[in-house]
Amino acid sequence: MWHFRLWDVQDVAVFLSITLYMCHLAEAISIQSPQRSLTRSVQEDVFFSVDVTCFGIPTIQWTFMSGAVSRTIGTWQSGVYTNITEDYSSRVQSFNNGSMGLSDLQLQDAGYYVVTVTDTAGSSKDAGFVLKVNEVLYEDLQYLSVSALALAFVAALLMLATWLLDKAYRKIVACRRRKEMPENDATELQPL
Repeated sequence: MWHFRLWDVQDVAVFLSITLYMCHLAEAISIQSPQRSLTRSVQEDVFFSVDVTCFGIPTIQWTFMSGAVSRTIGTWQSGVYTNITEDYSSRVQSFNNGSMGLSDLQLQDAGYYVVTVTDTAGSSKDAGFVLKVNEVLYEDLQYLSVSALALAFVAALLMLATWLLDKAYRKIVACRRRKEMPENDATELQPL
């Protein structure tokens, strides 16, 4: 006769623990970010905010991509080491939660930024950010102010020329009237 044995409590607990552990490993790394598309102006700072959770101490790596260019910005482990590349060493600030600050933005900083999180088991997960950098057109403002100043100068010259021409015209008219009047008026007024 066949004898079926029901699982005892200890077997069920081990099975559930293994199942939960396997499910948890599938999503062992979590990268949360409130905003993935950022727009800043030249010479401003940007903060790529992420919150990384995983088993063990994660290794954080930030990479910049734009067109055919791809370069590593830096790699760090919280409390263990920080390795920022020379190109970014004066402008990057790393944070333990995986976030990164980039200061003094330039037009060439516009592009796609990828954070790669690797846990102690070797599995990794990526998240991407798009950064748009706008140019502040100081040259246009300077051109506009110089143009306005030049136009004001031309307007002042025109007003001065108009005033001088009016004065000359009045003198010419007064001079002509004097010439038209006889010098000695022979006409005398008769008493009534």
